[in-house]
Amino acid sequence: MSRLRLEGKVALITGGASGIGEEAVRLFVVHGAFVVIADIQDELGHQVVASINSNKVSYQHCDVRDENQVEQTVKYTLEKYGSLDILYSNAGILGPVTGILELDLNGFDNTIDVNIRGMAAAIKHAARAMVEKNIRGSIICTASVAASLAGVGTLAYTTSKHGLIGLVRSACSELGVYGIRVNCVSPSAVATPLSCKSFNLQPSEFEAIFGAMANLKGVTLKGKDIAEAALFLASDESRYISGQNLVVDGGDTVANGRQLPVFQDS
Repeated sequence: MSRLRLEGKVALITGGASGIGEEAVRLFVVHGAFVVIADIQDELGHQVVASINSNKVSYQHCDVRDENQVEQTVKYTLEKYGSLDILYSNAGILGPVTGILELDLNGFDNTIDVNIRGMAAAIKHAARAMVEKNIRGSIICTASVAASLAGVGTLAYTTSKHGLIGLVRSACSELGVYGIRVNCVSPSAVATPLSCKSFNLQPSEFEAIFGAMANLKGVTLKGKDIAEAALFLASDESRYISGQNLVVDGGDTVANGRQLPVFQDS
């Protein structure tokens, strides 16, 4: 186990009912944090809480597209645990798997609503709570290698993740005066339930396909690897790191930059 500790800290994790978010929930609790899972997958969220079986974790229904639900979830967190030290804004969607020539603009709008607007709402209300309580908190967002390169994600997803980097940097520049750090973590392809469903692949198939294209061989990227990166950014060991995009991709963005045919218009 890593020495990183979150003892007694309170974390709100959006999109925490499955995938990377679920891994972060489990890891944060193991390292001493109280965690509120915020998601729209109610059954899965309650299953995660039951499997951990601890008073350190609870679930709250929250659709990040609805600012009122985000605000109420922050309020719930404060009422439940008395503080909010960490926001891990992880909720996101891939959006329509089409390029610009066949772009579904309704799907594009929904991708932006979840991946940028939802993140902005979470940062806004978490930061307000931190400022009000004079908490030198840590805010982390899940971005993607698609925030650094075109052609490795769908058009809508890539656009949203590029925008998210700007959101994180802007929030960093505003919130530093309050001692609040804002960063993001950018994974390459991880075989989450969402990713596998989008590509109609089993996890082993997904990992085999994307692993064959990866720069770093001999290692399969897992959701827990991203959760570990988020844990570092949440901990005091990263106390002077803010405004950064921690890329967890085995060097793909600097070594490859190959365009994946699945994301090209036919």
